[in-house]
Amino acid sequence: MRTISAFMRDHSNQAIFYSFITSMSILNNKNCIQEKTTIELTWGSSVQKMASFSIEVFVGNGLLKSLLPKLLEEGWDDVPTLKLMNSEDMDDMNMTQQQKDALGIRSYLHDRALMQYADKMEVTDKSLTELLHFSKVELSTIFAMKRGHIARFMNRTTPCESPFPVPYATPARRRSMIASRTNSINKSKLSSTDSRSNSISMSELSPIDFSRRSPRIPKPLGRNLTLEKSISDFKIRDGYVFKGKVASMPAEARACGCIKPPPVVDEVAPYSAIENISVQRLTPEYKVGTERLVKTKAPPMKASEIWHDKPTVLLCIRRPGCIMCRAEAHQLYSKKPLFDALGVQLIAVLHECIESEVKDFWPRYWGGVVLYDKGMGFFKALGGGKLLKEKFIPGFLLNPRAIANFKRAKATGVQQNFNGEGEIKGGLFILGKGKTGIAYQFIERNFGDWAPFSEVIEICNQLKDRQQRKSESLI
Repeated sequence: MRTISAFMRDHSNQAIFYSFITSMSILNNKNCIQEKTTIELTWGSSVQKMASFSIEVFVGNGLLKSLLPKLLEEGWDDVPTLKLMNSEDMDDMNMTQQQKDALGIRSYLHDRALMQYADKMEVTDKSLTELLHFSKVELSTIFAMKRGHIARFMNRTTPCESPFPVPYATPARRRSMIASRTNSINKSKLSSTDSRSNSISMSELSPIDFSRRSPRIPKPLGRNLTLEKSISDFKIRDGYVFKGKVASMPAEARACGCIKPPPVVDEVAPYSAIENISVQRLTPEYKVGTERLVKTKAPPMKASEIWHDKPTVLLCIRRPGCIMCRAEAHQLYSKKPLFDALGVQLIAVLHECIESEVKDFWPRYWGGVVLYDKGMGFFKALGGGKLLKEKFIPGFLLNPRAIANFKRAKATGVQQNFNGEGEIKGGLFILGKGKTGIAYQFIERNFGDWAPFSEVIEICNQLKDRQQRKSESLI
């Protein structure tokens, strides 16, 4: 009997698969949760492509291409950061008005996964404001823009990737700039670290004091806005409710309650379970001109070396070709400047090394370092010492939440494939610097569950404050 993976590699079977998902989704919604949902799933050339994080792809063959060496020198070396450039930053780079217009156009198109029209729009010598006043007929005639793409282009309120809150809409000069001094809020004393467990107690984590110097925090221009306000905006928008150090999404009834969801752990993994995991680097952090993959096979290293000098977010990816995994990675990495401001690095972890899959995944969907966890140590730690696995039919087709996760990812326009092992669930770790331990872990209970961004950024924010207070006490 052919496996599901082999079956899905045939494009004719993929259409059958999506029709089946549609039917199962409607059946689940109608019979189990009494909701009616209309689903539209497509495959092939009409599927949107989520915009790549390759900066060479972002600048294309237009006016910004000649600026690449200077952009790299000045620290504008990844797409999320480059998109934050404001008018004063552009003046510092001695950009012409045409180059400024080109950057505005490309940033707007990147947010809406319409980069295929960037070169054509740039050569018109029109600004973004002028292009947005084009009629539907003009967009179709001049740029051969499809009807669905026209609707997405003209919709100024719904980009394909989540935008930054207001304070990051017109940000800072360059990433090496420091934050302006502001008043700190809600200062509280730190409790002692439990050295026996090597994990960070929640009483130790408190809101950040932004008055201290940080070499990675951008300085907003023309406004008295702070990183603190950015984080607050994310909380409000996402309906923030803190879940604690171990988090997962709720378990949904499956097959009208006939199938029980697998249990998940409710205690943080011991630090000893992850510090000695052997990992191998597959890609560097993406910068302008970096090689696609590490050319020479990198030697194995202890996992603890990763966060020895810097707090780290570890995104444990179930399968890099999965539509839901790709969408989560893209959404998380698009907020890289905010993590840079908090002094936190972003790392992706794979449990399977398929070179073609890594090439497809990096840097299009993820521009950070990618590690290979051959022994699946991080994935076992998420499952309380054993892999958290679930079969395709009960875990996906009969799980309304997993199907909802699929539809959410599909709406972002991500492409996918069915190569590799997809039943080993992933999640996310946030680790403090050095041996301070695991501050937070999120478990992928349902296929496609994402760690709430507000929760992730709040923990990183608190780690920043904890480190600053510790440094201050040593002075």
